[in-house]
Amino acid sequence: MNNTPKTVDEPRWAEGLVKPPAWRRESERTVFENPWMRLTQHQVVAPTGLASDYTIMQPKNVATGVLPIHDDGTVVLVGQQRFALGTYSWEIPEGGAPVGEDPFDGVRRELAEEAGLEAAHWAPALTMEVSNSVTTEMAYTWLAWGLGPVPVAPDPTEVITIVRVPFAALLEEIGRGTVRDGLTVATAYRAYHMAQNGELPEALARALLGRV
Repeated sequence: MNNTPKTVDEPRWAEGLVKPPAWRRESERTVFENPWMRLTQHQVVAPTGLASDYTIMQPKNVATGVLPIHDDGTVVLVGQQRFALGTYSWEIPEGGAPVGEDPFDGVRRELAEEAGLEAAHWAPALTMEVSNSVTTEMAYTWLAWGLGPVPVAPDPTEVITIVRVPFAALLEEIGRGTVRDGLTVATAYRAYHMAQNGELPEALARALLGRV
């Protein structure tokens, strides 16, 4: 069974529509590189024909995330300090899988390391382009249930708080703007959609939606 979310090239409504020309790359040079990313500068021609200078960030990992769901409909989130925006962030367990590794292997590792959990059942949720105007980063997320404990093993730079909350509370906090992580927001809404539309086991969907 393939547990990695599928990628489809086009939405159904786009079939047969005429697209403008693609961007054309004339040259490329690396301006910065470290173990996590490469920053490249490109001389390009835009779809309009305008010559432009474009810089993109190319991560050396793909992003992975998982929404762990308990049988009673509660979900597990982790809290940690995030450096870039200087915020404390509540998120689904998430991290990176090296390019070339199966993202599903990476997300199972993150579930254990950050939340101290393993799961008997998994469902692919989303394939996402994280910020496709400035980076090539891809993200893959899952839902997981049939949870059991394993030892936690956070990254040496992480101090992680683990909480278990009703799914409705997560949706409420997303609406209030207190949960803002992109993978978390998108995966939570996808989970709601899957529960509403029969894409999850009936008992799990009822618990997730508070209809037990």
